Amino acid sequence: MLDVIKPLVLGFLFGWALHKAGLTHYARIVNVYRFRDMTVMRFMLTALVVGAIAIQVGLDAGFAASAPVPPTSVLANLVGGVVFGVGMATAGYCPGTVVAEAGEGRLDAWIAGLSGLLVGAMVFGLLQPVIMPTLSRVGAYGRITLAGLTGASPWLVLLVFVQAMALVLLLIGRVGRRAP
Repeated sequence: MLDVIKPLVLGFLFGWALHKAGLTHYARIVNVYRFRDMTVMRFMLTALVVGAIAIQVGLDAGFAASAPVPPTSVLANLVGGVVFGVGMATAGYCPGTVVAEAGEGRLDAWIAGLSGLLVGAMVFGLLQPVIMPTLSRVGAYGRITLAGLTGASPWLVLLVFVQAMALVLLLIGRVGRRAP
C-alpha cells in the first residue's frame, strides 16, 4: 500500500508546486519555446538536479533501490522526443501540467489536454507493435548508463551533471532577460 501512497503524495506535492509557481499556465509553457519565459525550464532543471541528488543519496544510504535501466535506442528516443515536443508546443501542456490544470478545472486542459493524452496513448498502443521493432533496432546500445560507459563513480557523473545544469541555468537566465 505504501508503494502506491508515496508516489501519489510526491505527485501531489509536485503538482502543488507547479500550481503555486504559476507553471501550469498555457503562456508559460508556450513561451519557453519562444524563448520569452524560461521559468518552466529553470523549475524543471532544478527539479532534475534535486531529484538526481536525492536518488543518489537514497541509493548510497540503502533506502532506495535502483530501477532497472531500460534499453537505449537513439532513434526511438529521437522520434518520441519530437512527437512529445510538438504535442507540448501545440497544446501548451506537458503531461504533468495538464493534470494540474485539469485539477484546477480548466476546460482546455480537460478537452484538449487530457483527450490528447488519451488519444496519444491509444495511438501509441496501436502502433507500438508495428513501429517499435524497427525504431528500437536503430541506434540500440542496450542497457547503458554514463557511469557504466565511462567507468566513473556515479557521484562523479552526478557532479558533472549538476555543474552542467548550473551552467545551463545561468545561460537560460540570460536568455530570459534579453528576450522581448
